[in-house]
Amino acid sequence: MKVIIVGGVAGGASCAARLRRLDENAEILMVERGPYVSYANCGLPYHVGSVIEKESSLLVANAAMFRTLFAVEARTGCECIQVSPDRKTVDLRNVATGEVTTEPYDRLVLSPGALSVRPPLPGIDLPGIFEVRTVPDARAIRDWIESGSMFLAGMHRYSGFQTVRPKTRAVVVGGGFIGIETAENLVHRGFDVTLVEMGDQILAPLDQEMARVAEGYLEKHGLRLALNDGVAGFEQGDDGSLKVLTQSGKVHPADIVILALGVRPDTTLAKAAGLAIGQRGGIRVDDQMRTSNPDIFAVGDAVEVQDFVTGEWSLVALAGPANRQGRIAADVIAGRNARFRGTQGTSIIGIFGGAAAWTGASEKTLTRLGETDFEKIYLYPNSHAGYYPGAKPIAMKVVFRKSDGRLLGAQALGEDGVDKRISALAMALQLGATIYDLEEAELCYAPQFGSAKDPVNFAGMVAADVLRDDMPLSHWDAAGDGLLLDVRMPMELAVESVHNAVNIPLDQLRARMGELPRDREILVICRSGGRAYFATRILNQNGFKARTLSGGMLARTHATTFWET
Repeated sequence: MKVIIVGGVAGGASCAARLRRLDENAEILMVERGPYVSYANCGLPYHVGSVIEKESSLLVANAAMFRTLFAVEARTGCECIQVSPDRKTVDLRNVATGEVTTEPYDRLVLSPGALSVRPPLPGIDLPGIFEVRTVPDARAIRDWIESGSMFLAGMHRYSGFQTVRPKTRAVVVGGGFIGIETAENLVHRGFDVTLVEMGDQILAPLDQEMARVAEGYLEKHGLRLALNDGVAGFEQGDDGSLKVLTQSGKVHPADIVILALGVRPDTTLAKAAGLAIGQRGGIRVDDQMRTSNPDIFAVGDAVEVQDFVTGEWSLVALAGPANRQGRIAADVIAGRNARFRGTQGTSIIGIFGGAAAWTGASEKTLTRLGETDFEKIYLYPNSHAGYYPGAKPIAMKVVFRKSDGRLLGAQALGEDGVDKRISALAMALQLGATIYDLEEAELCYAPQFGSAKDPVNFAGMVAADVLRDDMPLSHWDAAGDGLLLDVRMPMELAVESVHNAVNIPLDQLRARMGELPRDREILVICRSGGRAYFATRILNQNGFKARTLSGGMLARTHATTFWET
């Protein structure tokens, strides 16, 4: 059996290695149009920022390694220009010489990846405007930073007298993973960085109120955000610097511009071969990674996959799913009954020592799909035991089904412990767990690592209290005309308060219940929700109609106050 794999990096390279482990006799040819078979493109922004100093550190495997360890013929600088399904052949072009050869196959795996979105804006090809998609891209950015202009090249040090080096300026266009990571690394390199995003928030998978927490953190660390403003074009100044022109008429000066406008599936070969393309523009595959042609498979950023929670077709350009898809394609080619479960979009991004992470469906996705059988909670547990030094709060949002408690999604932001909480919740979600399962989850505990009631347990307990009606819940956007009862101490109100709220500290509530109406709903608030829950229990057991406002004051203002806790 001869298997040709078009494209390396994550999906294609993992497919080649897995297939060889399963079938020692298969003839495997892997072609990659770029200079590297497999590289860590997730590390590119950190190479730009010199966190990863050596370019060689990004190279996961080379052609020689595939030949010697896996007996895979790996050709770099080799581009597949045509697939002929009827003849079961591919035409391959040597990028350096232009020579075209034809190779037959028994099975074909397409792993062409995705292309950076590069709209035809005026001036987009000016020098100093870059993308961050490949190792050569990162190398070009580093070279420009070192020699792209008089001050970037350090001429202020060689002019015969010392001058003050001006603040070098960068504009990053796009508020997704690559844009934010590159912006952070340019800040670390001393640039004055502006991030321009056409949408009304960064990190589109997050619900907006959670994105606001991340935005506040970025601004706290010196990154300037320009949201709700798309780029209209680029101009070059007389001194060689750049101007980024936006749709609102603003002009952002820059010495370097990074385009991070997202990616789109590379479906050129698939379309020409007559393969089915899905509604989202990716190659349509089944759960065994087969395309509409049973002898052609496709994996990675170019394919559409089904969302594990919603069942929607989606595009997920992540290394984890690409690697799993490559393995599954190899298993199926080798005769095994492997299947891809779909993706829940589990992701994390580091931001100046903090992190934002998520898994599963967001509230806005469920709302867009017309779903109503769900509830959400906000909570702010410590990353580990509060009495052990260094504990940091985690802002968490958990979404679950009202009818049966099934976990649907979760989002978290913080400076410690975010990754393991979302990882635990991601596994629970994939296994179909409910919030009642989270209550009972047995997780490792020592004071420097967590709490006896881990944030994952805590999320389950709060959500279960809601479904058992132990904690009737409301949210700030649905507060209506209920009476706001603030059960914090008076000194806390000097920091943040809500107009017209009645203040009765929790420790005085039982003695002062006579001050509250019994014919009106009472919405109880505190700093983060804990004391409000206690107060709700007291009031409801004494004949009042009370609800807890989920997340308290932090859920109302945490974009500006969460990082100060």
